[in-house]
Amino acid sequence: MGNKLTAEEVKARLSGLEGWMVEEGKWLVKKYRFPAFAGSIAFVNRIAEIVEAMNHHPMIAIDYRMVTLRLTSWHAGGLTELDFASIARYDEAYAGSADERTP
Repeated sequence: MGNKLTAEEVKARLSGLEGWMVEEGKWLVKKYRFPAFAGSIAFVNRIAEIVEAMNHHPMIAIDYRMVTLRLTSWHAGGLTELDFASIARYDEAYAGSADERTP
């Protein structure tokens, strides 16, 4: 999971992943929306367990009803399989928070 992916590999892995974008060729970014601040905080608390278990820490920004995650693998100088394994888990956590999400 530690080798840097090529631009073509990143593009292939992004297909079918809703809402994820690549920025500057080295960041995976997604904005998650919630109807209220409490939903944003609950989501961040849920993914905190994932982050710690995977030992792969995203940049997290909370802006009232929106949580923005930005991921990269610093040790590889770009994106790796670990980033994509992480985002799959974050999307699962978001899907599991249907009662707190914006419809």
